[in-house]
Parts: sequence; structure tokens; C-alpha cells
Amino acid sequence: MTAPKYKRILLKLSGEAFKGNSAYGFDPAVVSKIAAQIKHVSEMGVQVAVVVGGGNIWRGAEAAKNGMDRVTADYAGMLATIINALTLQDALEKIGVETRTQTAIDVTKVAEPYIRRRAISHLEKGIVVIFAAGTGNPFMTTDTAAALRAIEMEAEVVLKATHHVDGIYNADPQKDHSAKKFDRLTLTEALHLRLGVIDATALSLCRENKLPIIVFDFRTKDSIERVVMGEPIGTIVSGE
Repeated sequence: MTAPKYKRILLKLSGEAFKGNSAYGFDPAVVSKIAAQIKHVSEMGVQVAVVVGGGNIWRGAEAAKNGMDRVTADYAGMLATIINALTLQDALEKIGVETRTQTAIDVTKVAEPYIRRRAISHLEKGIVVIFAAGTGNPFMTTDTAAALRAIEMEAEVVLKATHHVDGIYNADPQKDHSAKKFDRLTLTEALHLRLGVIDATALSLCRENKLPIIVFDFRTKDSIERVVMGEPIGTIVSGE
């Protein structure tokens, strides 16, 4: 295959992807590698939207377990995703990729507010768009935000880039060496199995809108490009 399989993608990056092997925060080398892969895919003519998590800085659910008000904790998590978005934006712009960050909560000094038609216009011009602050609502994961933004952007696929496994397994492969990897699942099967790799709300949204998800390890060489070209890596979660 000489042409990309997809024309418009939604790339979901967890916060953990940013920290590499560090315990917290950012690994500049890892962020640079992510940016370089996005640049390469964008230069292939693929329109790239990105949703970032914030787990390398803050986890609202864990803070809530320690006594913090859950709504407040989740809003703090949204701020963490904005930090990650700006970090990725800077890395992309340093290598010549025009980028816009849009946020679901207002921080107009540093990013655009989320406006669907403006975001689509950016994508059509070849500008990479990073969506931060999740959906702007507490109790909603960034997986759910990725599914929602992908549907709104009319993306053809959600690419969920993990940092520790190369797809979806029936158990944690880091703890259970006999765990079986799924090459393909239906969205219904993924919901029923409750494997925890993808949020159930995100799966439901994708099932209702017939939007496929591909789960893969972004640390694999040229992984994002290979997925965009249609190589069968990771796990494909799609329609019935």
C-alpha cells in the first residue's frame, strides 16, 4: 500500500506516554519522538487531531480516593491535560508543524476554546489540532473525550497509543505471561469483556457511531505511520 488508509485520524495519547520511564512529568526525548511521528503522518497528507491525557501529572480519581472532592480533582486533571497539550504543541512547532491547541475549558491566554467548525477548518488546512481538558466535564475520562471529538471531527478511526502493551489482552500481560492478545474484537465484545483498556463510555459512543478503534504500542518504531498505512499491528476494535 502506497497511500494512507485514513485521511483523518484522532490520536489518543495517555499522559503516561509523555513520561517515558520517568516516575513523573515529561521525558523530552519521548515527546520529541511522538512529535516526529505526528509530523511524518501529517506530511503524508493525513489530517491529525490529538487528544491528550494527564496521568503523568495528576489523576483525579486517585485524588478523590484520598479525600479530595471528585469534581475539583477532575478539574485539576483537566489542567494537567492542558500542560501536556502545550508541551506537545511546542515540540511540534519546533520541528515545523503548524499546531493549534483547543481546550474544553477556557484558558484563552494560552489556547483556543473548543469550537468544532474552527477545529475542522484547521484540519482541512493541514494544521494539527490538539484537544485538551477532556470533555470539560468531571467524571468523564479522556478516552471518552477522544471518542467524542473523533465523532465530532468526522475522523475515520481512533488510534489509542499505549505505552506498555501492543494491543488488548484478556489479562494484564505484564502480570500474566499466559495472557492472550486479541488481534480483532467487535466493539460489543470489548464492552462485554470489560478489560479496562478503553473506557466503557468511549466504547459505547464508538459502537453507536460505527467508529473503529485501534490499540497499539506507540513505542514500536514508526507505529503511528504503520497504523495509518493499514498495517495489522495492535488490536482492531470495530463493528459487528
